[in-house]
Amino acid sequence: MGNQPLIVLSEDSQRTSGRDAQSMNITAGKAVAEAVRTTLGPKGMDKMLVDSMGDVVVTNDGVTILKEMDIEHPAANMVVEVAETQEDEVGDGTTTAVVVAGELLQKAEDLLEQDIHATTLAQGYRQAAEKAKDVLEDIAIDVDADDAEYLRKIAATAMTGKGAESAKEHLAELVVDGVQSVADEEGIDTDNIKVEKVVGGTIDNSELVEGVIIDKERVHDNMPYFVEDANVALIDGALEIKETEIDAEVNVTDPDQLQQFLDQEEKQLRDMVDTLADVGTDVVFVDGGIDDMAQHFLAQEGILAVRRAKSSDMEKLARATGARLVSNVDDVTEDDLGFAGSVAQKDVGGDQRIFVEEVDEAKSVSLILRGGTEHVVDEVERAVEDSLGVVRVTLEDGKVLPGGGAPETELALALRDYADSVGGREQLAVEAFADTLEIIPRTLAENAGLDPIDSLVDLRSKHDGGNTSAGLDAYSGDIVDMEEDGVVEPLRVKTQAVESATEAAVMLLRIDDVIAAGELKGGGSDDEDEGGAPGGAPGGMGGMGGMGGMGGAM
Repeated sequence: MGNQPLIVLSEDSQRTSGRDAQSMNITAGKAVAEAVRTTLGPKGMDKMLVDSMGDVVVTNDGVTILKEMDIEHPAANMVVEVAETQEDEVGDGTTTAVVVAGELLQKAEDLLEQDIHATTLAQGYRQAAEKAKDVLEDIAIDVDADDAEYLRKIAATAMTGKGAESAKEHLAELVVDGVQSVADEEGIDTDNIKVEKVVGGTIDNSELVEGVIIDKERVHDNMPYFVEDANVALIDGALEIKETEIDAEVNVTDPDQLQQFLDQEEKQLRDMVDTLADVGTDVVFVDGGIDDMAQHFLAQEGILAVRRAKSSDMEKLARATGARLVSNVDDVTEDDLGFAGSVAQKDVGGDQRIFVEEVDEAKSVSLILRGGTEHVVDEVERAVEDSLGVVRVTLEDGKVLPGGGAPETELALALRDYADSVGGREQLAVEAFADTLEIIPRTLAENAGLDPIDSLVDLRSKHDGGNTSAGLDAYSGDIVDMEEDGVVEPLRVKTQAVESATEAAVMLLRIDDVIAAGELKGGGSDDEDEGGAPGGAPGGMGGMGGMGGMGGAM
């Protein structure tokens, strides 16, 4: 009996161990990075993602591509999380973070084949990442929060290469004005900038409204279209007859009783409207319903009313007008009212919307984004969201870096010098980290149709000479001073990308055993035995646009 094998896993479980597991995870991570690599830079290409229903997303945005792709491989999903973290923290640099993570795994694979242990690699990578952050801090450029011109350059850089590039100067101005409007002592919450997408017109028709736009219309045709110097009430409830808390039955024995019952209901609604009118209300926003009779009374009083406003819109209205949300109409006082110089119903792209404008020191604003088609407007929105993120981060941190691959080239040189002071085999990992960072300028050159080797050699030469701002101009192919050219991005974009890419790569490298139950389907291949991975090919990605074979093809 002593020689009998001990079976722990069920018969239909799969298990991949040691180098096979590491190789599988590395291949999956590289496949994800390769999927978005061609989108990097001002001359990056777009991706078309098509789902099973035929819905289409056309985008250049790294995190959008990775979120929409039908990825099932667990290691690949860990790399996708890098992009999502980058998006949440900074709003831009998602493609950079994923490409760096993929290249770190590629370099690690080469070192693993030379019998460098995974934990040694992990230690070296962590040391290199810490040193990289220190170097980035040293070369960062200080920015004055009041320098709107510089902030516009930062906003425009985030939009370069995206669908909105044709109007990036105009959009950058709107973004900076919007962020500066909502900034207060507590910080900057970009949720206070409402983005409204309108199909029709051109991107240049986009505008910033100092106030709030509500995607609703007045509830009654006899209400005014336009109210000047409006006192605004916000009701967190409904203008309707209150229901009893318990089921009740009313027996009516003669018509007079029924008439009294109806008269009482009408009086309740009349009293609600009179309360609003008595305190001087000109406009009322309600997040519940408004009874038909109440609508009639409001119209008689000349009050413009909007019903079923979203709670997020109510918060923005409160912030913009200074009004207080009131739960019960009977409790409304003059002090609860807010003020807006203009409340009007306007036609935008064929739809009616309520514009609340001319508010004192608008702390909530709206961006109307225009475009010829729905796909164009969606891509403009993604570019603007990135841009809002980088301007917010710049105002919070006050530090930026030149773009065009300049910080990565500077880091690579600094880390190679640093590697000489690192003892043991970790030195090889630090050198690999330095080589990894050069994937960014290399990719920028490749995507621009330039020779990557020539571009890298020229970049290194300029940085060796002490020009830390030298970067690659993707349009001319020349090495230029990126700070002078106005190609700048927040320091946090790079530090976050280095940090999250390193953490993801280290986590994947430390996995030496992948155990999966038989029913876990990777979706990458019908022949589950070929890839040796849970559910199929190493890249185990299903569906979207034929991405499934990507892992195996790499």
